[in-house]
Amino acid sequence: MKRVRFRDPAGSVRTGEWVDADGAPADTTTAGDGGAIRFGDRTYDPAEVDVLAPCEPTKIVCIGRNYADHAAEMGNDVPDRPQLFLKPPSAVASHGSDVPLPAGKERVDYEAELGVVVGQQCRNVPESEALDVVAGYTCMVDVSNRDDQEIEQNWVRGKAFDNAAPLGPVVATPGHVPENAGVELRLNGQTRQSSTREHLIFPVPELIAEITTYLTLEPGDVIATGTPEGVGPLSDGDEVVVEIEGVGRLRHTVSRE
Repeated sequence: MKRVRFRDPAGSVRTGEWVDADGAPADTTTAGDGGAIRFGDRTYDPAEVDVLAPCEPTKIVCIGRNYADHAAEMGNDVPDRPQLFLKPPSAVASHGSDVPLPAGKERVDYEAELGVVVGQQCRNVPESEALDVVAGYTCMVDVSNRDDQEIEQNWVRGKAFDNAAPLGPVVATPGHVPENAGVELRLNGQTRQSSTREHLIFPVPELIAEITTYLTLEPGDVIATGTPEGVGPLSDGDEVVVEIEGVGRLRHTVSRE
């Protein structure tokens, strides 16, 4: 199943299923392009409703340098344990949104990431049970203000600003997403990042075990698992598309404030 949150024409927020145009589960249609949204006995055209972020996290726990090729392109060593930082709920942006870039900054980058959506409150989860707390997976962009990231240790200005975490368009249940699922980002139609989740240095169970040693995760929280090589700067009017195999395509644009 691919769950999607949306606001219907009457203004009510609903959680439905992204399906093929004929109403079947969205196995042949890529969520985010085509298909339909089903809620109860009604079907909606995604272009005629507001597609919302697919979950409402109390926090996004992000992982830095979790692909060796990305660490290398940034001139950094591979960490010996997961590198953690946080984005707040105000960083969330939805599929189809226009993300305002921080004013006065020379370089703000895109970073495609596989997002793990937590399904239950949990703490001190062992690796062997970690996948039991996963509700599904989504697409995410870690929009990164490099100007400030390079001069601060906690990365609040660099990573946690408003709308710095586009999410969506759906939460795909784990069975939809292969263990070697591809992660790709296209900027204005050109592929800039392309890898698979099997290249993660720290895989999802290890990340969950490490994070829950320190933090209680809540239903709807997101773990952003890191980005592969190919990150680069965003410019006014750019369109970003992140596609993750088994999930779908997250689209958004950016504009300078």
